[in-house]
Amino acid sequence: MTTDSPTPDTGPELLPIATTARTRAALRTLIRPDRGLALTGIGILVAATAVGLLVQPLLGRIVDIVADGRPAGDLTLPVVLLVAVAVVQGLTTTLGLTRIARLGETVLARLRERFVERALNLPADRLERAGAGDLTARVTGDVARVAEAVRSALPEMARSVLAIVLTLGALALLDVRFLLAALLAVPVQLLTARWYVRRALTLYADQRVANGAQQQQLLETIGGAVTVRGHRLEEQHTERSAGRSRKAVDLTMRSVNLVLGFYGRLHIAEYIGLAAVLIAGFWLVRDGAVSIGTATAAALYFHSLFGPVNAALVLLDDAQSAAAGLARLVGVTDLAEQPEPAAGEPAAGKAEAGKAAPASVPRQRIASSEAAVTVHAVSHAYGPGRPVLHEVSLTLEPGEHVALVGTSGAGKSTLARIVAGVQQPTSGSVTAPAGTGSAAAGAGEHPVVLVTQEVHVFTGTLAEDLRLARPDASDADLRTALATVHALEWAEALPEGLATVVGEGGHRLDPARAQQLALARLVLADPALAVLDEATAEAGSAGARVLERSAEAALAGRTALVVAHRLTQAVAADRVVVLEAGRVVESGPHDELRDADGPYAALWHAWSGSRTTAPHP
Repeated sequence: MTTDSPTPDTGPELLPIATTARTRAALRTLIRPDRGLALTGIGILVAATAVGLLVQPLLGRIVDIVADGRPAGDLTLPVVLLVAVAVVQGLTTTLGLTRIARLGETVLARLRERFVERALNLPADRLERAGAGDLTARVTGDVARVAEAVRSALPEMARSVLAIVLTLGALALLDVRFLLAALLAVPVQLLTARWYVRRALTLYADQRVANGAQQQQLLETIGGAVTVRGHRLEEQHTERSAGRSRKAVDLTMRSVNLVLGFYGRLHIAEYIGLAAVLIAGFWLVRDGAVSIGTATAAALYFHSLFGPVNAALVLLDDAQSAAAGLARLVGVTDLAEQPEPAAGEPAAGKAEAGKAAPASVPRQRIASSEAAVTVHAVSHAYGPGRPVLHEVSLTLEPGEHVALVGTSGAGKSTLARIVAGVQQPTSGSVTAPAGTGSAAAGAGEHPVVLVTQEVHVFTGTLAEDLRLARPDASDADLRTALATVHALEWAEALPEGLATVVGEGGHRLDPARAQQLALARLVLADPALAVLDEATAEAGSAGARVLERSAEAALAGRTALVVAHRLTQAVAADRVVVLEAGRVVESGPHDELRDADGPYAALWHAWSGSRTTAPHP
């Protein structure tokens, strides 16, 4: 039996992208806690830039001394001042850029934490509709692009803007006509920036989407390689991957051509501005309005603008790319923040193998003397015209073990996720327990724990992996949990016991042991309600019975809803609920349903008849 995850008819429904206004508001929120650091850094950079503007007048003074034929000794003071300016500017610039860089890293860390927190709390069905590639592209490419902009573009942009503003002011102090001449370059620069920005934002957003689609296709092809080969779909998947790659490359080349056109227009602006300043200087010196040194200083001022102006405009490339990435990240955080519909409040407070539940999913609490779980008229659809559940009602009594069975696509996994609070129903409600676990286990923190067939072994020691469910657990508690699920023997046989590093780059655990680890985390979390969604499906025939014994032990003393991969789990359950096409068609003890001439009897005979030996009860 397989899960009833949705299969989109038209391709993935990508996660949302925030508007420009919303992205700016989010950025202000991220910076607000460090306003003091931002103001200090900008103030120091203003001072550094102002000091640096003394270079051009000092060089102009040297030109006047030489032009007037004065003694060489008159050059001493300007030269000494030039050295002093260089030292002071270097120190203050370093200090200011350090503070701006610290601001950027702090904001970036805050953004990453918020994004990861919100991404982990996204509804499972929403992630399924979007596909793993979209979220992966945002976690990797978009975060990296924003990080690159924060580390390089932000400090340089701040310094460049300050240099432009103060240099234009210095030109006005020399003679306002120099400023007017320099401003002839501005219309070309503004038109260039407008031309670039109008094209870049859309282009870079499209490029991110194309990269996400490319990653999604690669993940689907590689992840389903066995199925692809089995159905002879290699050529079809290769062509599909090539098509998405071609689209990503085409968009990349369009961005390259856009940048080349951007640079070409900037060079034209430079030539216009410099020629205007030199002509103005010639006329003013000829008329005796300014000295040669002053005209030289004006030309040097404008020439010094080449760097910051070009840097600021060129950084628009990084800024637009980072803005597109930031909008995609903010879109995810906003999606997680959206309030859930009040109608049909589903169960929450859940955890996956002991992980804390998202606070965004509301939960109704009930006393332990009442029913442990009540599902009332729950319906769910993964999109228009794709219903999975139809007004399902179900009650689990305290301590009762209920097995959920049915053919593939019947809605079992969807119902299990809704009961666990992982997924919101389209309509209906779920009332779940407030928790009856021991205080030592953190009762009430994890009233519901969900364990699926897709478990993850986190990188770290085995003890750290277990303590994800209960951080304050002692080594004795960890050993007790492992012993409960019959995993202590192999755990202590590892090279360093509980201190053995597992997960990526560490000691590899086979699927059965990884599942036992997840069940041990369930024991440590000690929930009132446990939901197992085909939690023994990953084990082969040899390990199936071992995992079933582990699951039985982990569920002892607590209410449980088990999506049964093997009907031996239904035999051991107090009650069997049969789903068919999203509806409950039978409910009762195994023996009663087996002897009846109904859907469960057909499933039982088909399953038991395919086995060479009778199933162990």
